[in-house]
Amino acid sequence: MVQLRRAKWIPLGVIVLGVVLDLVTPTDVTSAPLLMAAPVAAAPLLSLRGIIAIGALAMAVHAVLAWHDGTFGWQRGAANQLTLLAVTVLAVLINRSLEGRDARTRRARHIAAVAQSAVLPRPPSRLGELRIAARYVPAEDEAMIGGDLYVVQETPHGVRVMVGDVRGKGLGAVSAVCADLGAFRYAADEAEDLPGLVAALERALQREGGRRGGQEQEEGFTTALIAEFADDLGTVRVVNRGHPPPVLLDAQGRATVLEPSEEAPPLGMSGLGTWACPVDTFPFPPGATLVCYTDGVTEARDESGVFYDASVRLPFLVHRRALVGDPASPAQILHLLIEDVGHHTGGRIQDDQALLALHRPPVPPHA
Repeated sequence: MVQLRRAKWIPLGVIVLGVVLDLVTPTDVTSAPLLMAAPVAAAPLLSLRGIIAIGALAMAVHAVLAWHDGTFGWQRGAANQLTLLAVTVLAVLINRSLEGRDARTRRARHIAAVAQSAVLPRPPSRLGELRIAARYVPAEDEAMIGGDLYVVQETPHGVRVMVGDVRGKGLGAVSAVCADLGAFRYAADEAEDLPGLVAALERALQREGGRRGGQEQEEGFTTALIAEFADDLGTVRVVNRGHPPPVLLDAQGRATVLEPSEEAPPLGMSGLGTWACPVDTFPFPPGATLVCYTDGVTEARDESGVFYDASVRLPFLVHRRALVGDPASPAQILHLLIEDVGHHTGGRIQDDQALLALHRPPVPPHA
């Protein structure tokens, strides 16, 4: 925003530069071509009135300079004035064209945002004692819907969570996301345990792949992290199917990577064989936060090709936050993480990022 405000001074700066060049050069050298650049520079930066004002100012400045040099004749005076007028009209037309394109882009972004909220609704901020925050960062501003997903659901078996990343892009990935979310929402209530939930997801992905056929049937898969919190929030049970492991931040901000005890392939690959469904149980103490994310975070690289390591950076970010105020909330942790990934990559987002933070409040001092 600050850079945009500064950029709006460029057309006026071009005019000032034209005046300076005209005054320091011989009278047979005209700055008219430079003055003509001012309205063109204003086309993408200023409003319609601003462009007209810059054009009128450029014409007035040229007339004064030509009169000062004694060159305000037909060839170097009136002709240049007519050219400046034509360039100003052209700048107005360019501005109108850009405004129309921007309006279409805004409409497309609004439609994408509505579609994303329908396909991937934001989880509730609280389920019982569990505090929840979620963020979705698209790799491209215009493409707000992708293949990353998250879902949090309160079930008869406790709060169940899934964070996943569908192979592929575009509408095919969105279709698979819808299949994953629909299957999870149904099976999360019905399945007695996490292996049963995973089996239901496998069947749903196989059916979806069969509908799409072709290469998608053979190679379509979803990396997924599925978690289930105990009723008292004392433990969290995790199934990891080829997904980046989550990070557990304790009340002191120390990070532990919840690595799976046994590697397992992504969901949707049961056609290639059968695998066990290892369920790992981890303590979830008071004040802890479970941070889950897709590979848009773990595969983010800097200019040297170094991958981002959330387990190293998160304790530093949380500690720095604690030094300037209260401990970071789940939403603030995700904000800090997203911002830090952006700094690591220099603002070049290479893949969509879906992030989920789940926090168990600390025990009150009097308890």
